[in-house]
Amino acid sequence: MANTYLTPEGYEKLREELKYLKTVRRRELSSDIGKARAHGDLSENAEYDAAKEAQGMNEKRIAELEEKLANAQILDDENIPKNEALIGATVKLKDLDSGEELEYTLVSELEADYSQGKISVTSPVGKGLLGHKVKETVEIQAPAGILKYQILKISR
Repeated sequence: MANTYLTPEGYEKLREELKYLKTVRRRELSSDIGKARAHGDLSENAEYDAAKEAQGMNEKRIAELEEKLANAQILDDENIPKNEALIGATVKLKDLDSGEELEYTLVSELEADYSQGKISVTSPVGKGLLGHKVKETVEIQAPAGILKYQILKISR
């Protein structure tokens, strides 16, 4: 698997999720399976089937997280140019059509959360901003059409 670039915060968040799934969630699911098993006949026990399915999904997520964390490259802000829109940068933009100002942090797909202003560098807007600098105007082809932005500020 290819390396995944993560911010230190993103790495820690995934590590905490893994810890929770391996400790707390595993115990909860084991308890649920035990309770369902106590109801008797397992061949027609929907509660047991649901608990086993949830356990399988939990184990799958654990395996995914372990693989992603094992292949993670944690971004070191010291070695990344501060004046370019690159992964880990927060970019303040002006929409040239509406005049609205927007702010996004460019992150990996694993960390993307639009509601928190974190967009993936593989998204149309993320890709379109990569490598650009303050005062540059960018045109981005997105599903909604062509977006035109001016980069106002880049920070880390």
